[in-house]
Amino acid sequence: MSLTILTTGGTIDKIYFDAKSDYQIGEPQIGEILKAFNVGFDFEVLPLMRKDSLDIEDQDRQLILNTIEAHDNDRFLITHGTDTMVETAQVLIPLARSKVIVMTGALNPARFTGSDAVFNIGCAVAVTQMADCGIYIAMNGRVFRPDHVRKNRQENRFEEV
Repeated sequence: MSLTILTTGGTIDKIYFDAKSDYQIGEPQIGEILKAFNVGFDFEVLPLMRKDSLDIEDQDRQLILNTIEAHDNDRFLITHGTDTMVETAQVLIPLARSKVIVMTGALNPARFTGSDAVFNIGCAVAVTQMADCGIYIAMNGRVFRPDHVRKNRQENRFEEV
């Protein structure tokens, strides 16, 4: 299996600076995470942007869609901020007939001890291998369709609607 990974930024790649109570989106972490776990498949990481998901705009979503559409691979994992992940997934629905696209992220930066990033990435990788063509969101140990999920900010998790 060969997996194409698109990174867009979001909490999964954030670096916090305590003295300033500020953050920046750092280098994508997913490639290092997959290498550290010695995964048994080929992958490429294509960093598309380094944005908080609240800053992702329509042209950014179009870039994601165009990148997937133009690529030969049919299996994609996208790391994305959680606040607008569902909106981006909905834009990708036209590709659902010919590609497996799984989106994931983290509620805590991958650099933090106890982050959910590694778990979410592992779940997302499994879905890319097992799922039929379609768009999926893998968060909190569950897999959702983009038209039946929302982020519950109060509970800090994704849930079916």
